[in-house]
Amino acid sequence: MVLTAKADKDTVWRLLSEVPDPEIPVLSIVDLGIVRWVRTDHTRIAVGIAPTYTGCPATEVIAANVLKHLGQNGLDATVERVLSPPWTTDWISDEGRKKLHAYGIAPPAGSTNDELRVACPRCDSKQTEKVSEFGSTPCKASYKCSDCLEPFEYFKCL
Repeated sequence: MVLTAKADKDTVWRLLSEVPDPEIPVLSIVDLGIVRWVRTDHTRIAVGIAPTYTGCPATEVIAANVLKHLGQNGLDATVERVLSPPWTTDWISDEGRKKLHAYGIAPPAGSTNDELRVACPRCDSKQTEKVSEFGSTPCKASYKCSDCLEPFEYFKCL
């Protein structure tokens, strides 16, 4: 395929921002910060994806969803796994952090020491406690709020 104005990098990034994370569908893969780069030349598009952790079961689903979405928009692409540097929660966009909070998942607090002061995404209280190191996925922990008594998940700092 010969790249046209339709397939410039900005267009590819916009299309990638429409691909939801399969585990947290309120986030796009761009919000999550796992799209590391987009490369184009006159014959192909390549997208670099960093898994959130080694062995993440969603990585293959994400790659397939990227290829499907770009293909539905007339773009032929390849996906390359990017392992170095390893993904970190620092790469979650500010918009992604807001979306996590609105969805009821406490966004990463900034460092592992901050996890003791995780704010409840429902009432913003910092009177919270960890219930379990693991939530619905290995990258999340289960917490409960002592003020509103609601359980919630916290996206752990990685």
